Amino acid sequence: MERWQAAQETVLPYEAVSPLLQLQDVGYTYGNGQRAVSGVTLNLAPGILGLLGPNGAGKSTLMRMLATLAKPTSGAILWNGEDIARHPDPLRRTLGYLPQDFGAYPSLTAREFLRYMGAVKSLPQTGLGRRVDDCLELVGLQDAANRQIGSYSGGMRQRVGIAQALLNDPALLIVDEPTVGLDPEERLRFRNLLTDLAGRRLVILSTHIVPDIEASATTLAVMVKGRLCFNGMPEALLHMAHGKVWEWTVPATELPALRAAFHVSASLRQPHGVRVRIVADQAPCGDAHAATPGLEDAYLYLLSRHEGGRP
Repeated sequence: MERWQAAQETVLPYEAVSPLLQLQDVGYTYGNGQRAVSGVTLNLAPGILGLLGPNGAGKSTLMRMLATLAKPTSGAILWNGEDIARHPDPLRRTLGYLPQDFGAYPSLTAREFLRYMGAVKSLPQTGLGRRVDDCLELVGLQDAANRQIGSYSGGMRQRVGIAQALLNDPALLIVDEPTVGLDPEERLRFRNLLTDLAGRRLVILSTHIVPDIEASATTLAVMVKGRLCFNGMPEALLHMAHGKVWEWTVPATELPALRAAFHVSASLRQPHGVRVRIVADQAPCGDAHAATPGLEDAYLYLLSRHEGGRP
């Protein structure tokens, strides 16, 4: 870790002011007229933003715009006050990006691939080998650094993607659905890594998996059908679901009907039936009692209001 901290000082210094990303009424419409993102406004400072939303909510399109791979068709994105559509280079120099469909050359070793990516990012060759080794160590691949990536598991390939995103010690780190293919141990490693990295940089973690951001996100944004329907602290989202979560035990034969009638956030089979947990404005039956909402309950409650009416 000491080597990593030392390398941070030699790669790319941070600006004197904290990084600030502003999205001003940002929208994106495809050439066929399909609107993917509409009216997104956010002001972001260092920390971890958990960007939640179901598949197809527009998260990946928004991430591509933030990574300067697509230009907004309406609104503006500002990095430290500068429009990134007009002047993308200041952001690109200090950006780390792990896309949802990350690909690496299978015939290269992890060390060779990261050195190649360092050249692509125009990092100075002096000290690049050390920075590559530091990134490999940070993601736990130092012992497999000289193996071809084609021999890696899915989780190991994803860790290579994380390492390449960290090569230039980014002030803005964007990761899109990063835990796909990771086993529980690797997922925990990644969450801990993000928490360690977030101190003085802005990390945007886009996912549809609530546990990926539950313990690490300092702020949350939730997108549904291309629009931002929540932006705030996790506690605020939990407060919205207070008094809307219910638990009780039902016979296993009743579970399909309950799933059809309510938004079931959890079910646990027990010797005498199934313990169900649902989100609803009112108690669904006399046996149900109010439960303390978790973030996944609150997220499901929010989605139910914006996708299919109030539960």
